[in-house]
Amino acid sequence: MTAFTIHPATRADAPAIHALVRELAVYEKLEHLMVSTPADFERELFGKGAVIECIVAKEDEQAVGFALFFHNFSTFLGRKGLYLEDLYVKPERRGKGYGKALLVRLAQIAVERNCGRFEWSVLDWNTPSIEFYEAMGAKVMPDWKIVRTTGDALVNMAAMNVVSLGK
Repeated sequence: MTAFTIHPATRADAPAIHALVRELAVYEKLEHLMVSTPADFERELFGKGAVIECIVAKEDEQAVGFALFFHNFSTFLGRKGLYLEDLYVKPERRGKGYGKALLVRLAQIAVERNCGRFEWSVLDWNTPSIEFYEAMGAKVMPDWKIVRTTGDALVNMAAMNVVSLGK
């Protein structure tokens, strides 16, 4: 009989989390964008001022999935929210309820922390995930688009000369 657990990530989980993130990047056809290291996860999850958290799903003590999350804030609700950055379960372990267990645990954390909402993004081509999320009661927001600035574009934006108004 397999033993399944979900627990908050520990420093010892950082290499496994990184390996799972690499698998996620391959699945999403975005491995060319992945530059993180296990040390990055250890630092950002457990270092001074850490603002991200992670729960790890294990089967017989082997990491088979994770959910990495952090708090955001809704100005309309006037309350913090829980934002799921990534959720991943190894393909060979899917269909056992592990993804559902991770989402349920995150919803419990959001309720325990009095969050006004729990949200995340999904790639528009990822029909299996969209169907899974909708079956869990989530609503895909059709009118919202993600806006992102990274790399040189971010550096260039930060270097823009802003004219002082009103003077």
